[in-house]
Amino acid sequence: MSMIEFHNVEKYYGDFHALHDINLTIESGETVVLIGPSGSGKSTLIRTINGLETIQRGQLIVNGQDLANKSTDMNRIRKNVGMVFQHFNLYANKTILENIMLAPRMVLKRPEEENKKVAMDLLDQVGLVDQAAKLPSQLSGGQQQRIAIARSLAMHPKALLFDEPTSALDPEMIDDVLNVMKDIARDSDMTMLVVTHEMGFAREVANRVIFMADGHILEDDSKEHFFNGQPENERARQFLAKIITH
Repeated sequence: MSMIEFHNVEKYYGDFHALHDINLTIESGETVVLIGPSGSGKSTLIRTINGLETIQRGQLIVNGQDLANKSTDMNRIRKNVGMVFQHFNLYANKTILENIMLAPRMVLKRPEEENKKVAMDLLDQVGLVDQAAKLPSQLSGGQQQRIAIARSLAMHPKALLFDEPTSALDPEMIDDVLNVMKDIARDSDMTMLVVTHEMGFAREVANRVIFMADGHILEDDSKEHFFNGQPENERARQFLAKIITH
């Protein structure tokens, strides 16, 4: 079953054409990595999936719901589609535990005892159970990003979107975040779409690699063919050569 479907999607910011005729299907349970140069439209594409950006033309179907239909309940979409941003967006005045418990309490009406147990289990999963009583400012950037992932997982989403989750982190903190993401991809049937520059993660975890440039999808391939073979698109080959060289 398809989790996400783009059909001839167009996105503009005023006169700027951000997404050109996007056709893309992501199946339930797939891990798809989205790569490309800065300004290629990767973040715009991923933000349309949970309605943070609207589209001007085409059809975007998420979990069976047409986002262009005015009757579609975006809150229902966002219950099932979590998002982890480049910056962590944690509530500064709430403890780590409260940050994770807040949305399930308000949106899912999850009973408090169960909610706390789920939150503590997730803290254990991301290796931060001993930080539950701290405030976000007391944690490193890498720890805060792992908390942001746990917070998204607390809603039990069907799909999880990652918008460059490690790009704001110091190099020594990146591996801990990537390892949590690898565990999710390996141990769950969750659909994952990841915008990243981390090619090692893409090689290890992705089912597919999508290459974008100038608002176009230029390559959609298996990781094996993309990294070990030759991408069909010349722009993708140039990008890959630079990544490997550096």
